[in-house]
Amino acid sequence: AWAAWCARGPDPGCPLQTPVMAPLKIKDSRHMPPGIELMHAFTGRRSYNFYRATVLILTFLCYAGYHASRKPPSIAKSVLNGNIGGISSTGKAGRTLLAAAPTVSLDTQNGWEPFNGPGGKIKLGQVDLAFLGTYAIGMFFAGHLGDRLDLRWFLSAGMMGSGVFVALFGMGYFWDVHVFSYYIFVSVAAGLFQSTGWPSVVAIVANWSGKGKRGLIMGIWSANTSVGNIIGTVASAGLLSWGWGWSFVTLGLTMMALAVVMFLFLVVQPSDVGVSPQEGADGKGCEGDRQAYDNRPHGEADGIHFWDAWRIPGVAPYAFCLFFAKLIAYTFLYWLPYYIKSTPIEGRWLTSKEAGDLSVLFDIGGVAGGIMAGHLSDKSGASAVVSVSFMLCAVPSLWLYRTFGKVSFSANVSLMMLSGFLVNGPYALITTAVSADLGTHESLQGNSKALATVTAIIDGMGSLGAALGPMLTGYMSDSGGFDLVFMMLYASALAAAALLARLAAREFLVLRAGAGAKRGYSPLALQLASASPAAAR
Repeated sequence: AWAAWCARGPDPGCPLQTPVMAPLKIKDSRHMPPGIELMHAFTGRRSYNFYRATVLILTFLCYAGYHASRKPPSIAKSVLNGNIGGISSTGKAGRTLLAAAPTVSLDTQNGWEPFNGPGGKIKLGQVDLAFLGTYAIGMFFAGHLGDRLDLRWFLSAGMMGSGVFVALFGMGYFWDVHVFSYYIFVSVAAGLFQSTGWPSVVAIVANWSGKGKRGLIMGIWSANTSVGNIIGTVASAGLLSWGWGWSFVTLGLTMMALAVVMFLFLVVQPSDVGVSPQEGADGKGCEGDRQAYDNRPHGEADGIHFWDAWRIPGVAPYAFCLFFAKLIAYTFLYWLPYYIKSTPIEGRWLTSKEAGDLSVLFDIGGVAGGIMAGHLSDKSGASAVVSVSFMLCAVPSLWLYRTFGKVSFSANVSLMMLSGFLVNGPYALITTAVSADLGTHESLQGNSKALATVTAIIDGMGSLGAALGPMLTGYMSDSGGFDLVFMMLYASALAAAALLARLAAREFLVLRAGAGAKRGYSPLALQLASASPAAAR
């Protein structure tokens, strides 16, 4: 579907297209990436579809890299925490980056000071909070800055800084650092740089996409988060036998390399390379693509004020819904490998690597969930109904996983994938298609410089929940066990559904009357149109 969308040919019936469109003048050569400029020198300017496909691939790899670099803390938790009450491991003399892999499994060690012993899980939760709390706060400022700065420079700098501080966390292993404040400081800095990612990539993708099939296309594209989680999990688990620091250093260096690629080749918007939309399989698609081209964020309109963005219809309920949806998703992101390792399956205790590899299945289910949620949103025009349905179904799925996941490996695998499907579906939908639609809402009167701000508000609120969930998990698992953690997850799923219940009810009334199918609303247009009492009636 993604390839077909990128390769759509011209639509002769579209009034905004002509059989041959003359190349447009490049608005400002300073915005052209140096790698693209070099390519033009040898091959000339390429088609609009070529650049759009390139942007989708690069932004997919970009945010997959962001998420991959967040996985080492979750994979290394069991190694850092070690055996409760065991003897402290203070490190080995002469440890270097070129040292040979140890022959003894790290599972037999007693953790890494200061994270081992009583209270170790609480400290691990505090490190998660330091990263995710700064990430959430930084998200609000990042969206505001992203609407005013060159997104290629902004995104590349954020990726480079993020890679540096992720690697520095791992260097604590090679430098024998056992000072808790060091890991807190590095996590705070890494969270700040990581906050540049999501508002930037969503704004860039929206510049190149219309609204015709935004839910499905961005549902496929949003698989970058789950793909990044899978890559980060497999790489981190595979590197544990060399020492936990390798997981951080390797993925940090990968982020730095991706930052260079983004700076050289990422095209923020069509006018940066002098092209215009050439596709449009139907009138809506053509109009949407043309509107995306007309977005010009470089100095032609003032960015929207932060509090004005909150007043856009639909922003507040979706933002608070994402708070709870992301709390669930990030609790699994940071604690699922630890939970699997600490829970016997068929009476067998898994190693850290085996637990990390098995946890990948949650993200595989999440990929399917994001695509399905986007597809259902496109077909029904009812994003709130889709999100509420997924979150309500997630409650029994999570209960089944907690209760019967330990019975057999087949039950664990199937229930874990089902939980990932239901949890990540609305999370992916809200952070992509819903955010993009709200960021181009008609109340903005064509102001294209609000998209990153709106995206940052919605995902920023979600990230506050993402910071709270892993931290509370550290305290709850240390005092009351994982039964208490799962109670928190059940309550969060119900709260997320309740926050969208009013919007979902209005959408359902409109769908029942047949208005959505008759008028052909885009994913959020139905909800926003039904917000008035007249539409609800």
